[in-house]
Amino acid sequence: MDILFTIGSFVVALAILIAVHEFGHFWVARRLGVKVLRFSIGFGRPLLRIQRNPDATEYVVALVPLGGYVKMLDEREEEVPAAQAHLAFNRQALWKRSAIVVAGPVFNFLFAIFAYWAIFMSGDSGLRPIVGDVEPQSIAAEAGFQSGDELIRVGDREAGSWETALIAFVGKSLDGRELAVQVRDASGRELTRWIPSDAVRSLAEEPDLLGRLGLSPKRPTLPAVIGELVPGEAAEGSGLKSGDRILSADGRPIEGWQDWVGVVQEHPDETLAVEIERADGERLTLSVTPRSTQVEGDTIGRIGAGVLVPEGLMDDYSVEVRYGPVESLDRAVSKTVEMSVMTLRVVGRMLIGQASVENLSGPITIAETAGRTASYGLESFVKFLAVVSISLGILNLLPVPVLDGGHLLYFFIEWVKGSPLSEEAQMQGQRIGLFLLAALMSLAFYLDLSRLLG
Repeated sequence: MDILFTIGSFVVALAILIAVHEFGHFWVARRLGVKVLRFSIGFGRPLLRIQRNPDATEYVVALVPLGGYVKMLDEREEEVPAAQAHLAFNRQALWKRSAIVVAGPVFNFLFAIFAYWAIFMSGDSGLRPIVGDVEPQSIAAEAGFQSGDELIRVGDREAGSWETALIAFVGKSLDGRELAVQVRDASGRELTRWIPSDAVRSLAEEPDLLGRLGLSPKRPTLPAVIGELVPGEAAEGSGLKSGDRILSADGRPIEGWQDWVGVVQEHPDETLAVEIERADGERLTLSVTPRSTQVEGDTIGRIGAGVLVPEGLMDDYSVEVRYGPVESLDRAVSKTVEMSVMTLRVVGRMLIGQASVENLSGPITIAETAGRTASYGLESFVKFLAVVSISLGILNLLPVPVLDGGHLLYFFIEWVKGSPLSEEAQMQGQRIGLFLLAALMSLAFYLDLSRLLG
């Protein structure tokens, strides 16, 4: 995947989610009579600044896109003219301050609801949950899963696609009870495969749930036919054309596109004798030399050619559901609640050591996922944004000073004791919060590098 496309997708995703979060704070603050001095997407040196007049809100896009903030008039930060004291954040009633703080995470959840609503309205597509390979002696093999099984229900949840099936598996893994999976086998019979409780609990220990189960989705075999060519790359230079079918490489028969990709990747900077068949039936042999490329620390070959996907190839493997406006909204709310609860449960299990910290994702993994989902299309990218928006909302509600949840914790203490915490206590809390946040980010970044370096 092109690194610039990945970075661009990551920046776009961050900009959208940060803008949504900060707009929540901004919108509620304005509605409750608090003066907003600055609305910033990003930190550091401003790249773009818009302000209608010296007394209006300043809108800023800053250099470092890893966050944002809304700066409000506040007597604790600067001197406020007496005529504007009633517009200061610190002068507002406790409920107003709490509403302003909680608005950021709430808008993240509202964004997820809107995203899912739009997807359900336009048509939610996915892969049919048909089992491809079953790894011998795996959890799935022990439970009796076979190639060709189509998942119907995972516990009490309908498995309409691999996406919904995986979400159901994650949820059930947190319950840790014996799990019934209803399937339709290759002959059309409906059967129940039982996964024992200890195996179900182990699913939460690894982020690669399908790998832990020992299952892989069934996908059609793509024929080894050249599609689009990248100008200036090895494929075009060797004389390959769109529509050419690859028959063999150095005498090795090529059964499908994956075979061809494997051969190319295994032979960087090595010349291959490739037998092809042209669209008109002509057969000939070409010399192709894959160019060496670094991917995740490995050197692989690449020729700059895409696959020609036959029309209708995915018809038997894809599924799409579409609902009306009201039902879409109901399902969007349910999905957002479900994903939020599941995320909280995973975080809770990680804190007590019952789920792997490998479930954490740092900026590198998020960037890669942003680029990958964007390359799949708008629907996949919007789903990605919804999931990250939910995670961002939950993260900010954690009772850690420097986060929104930490401010809400301070407000709760103020409500209980009848007066705000001392500035010294709040500063000490800020230091602890910054340390915890830095530790969490360091761990996530370390895990990202571990994945990247293998």
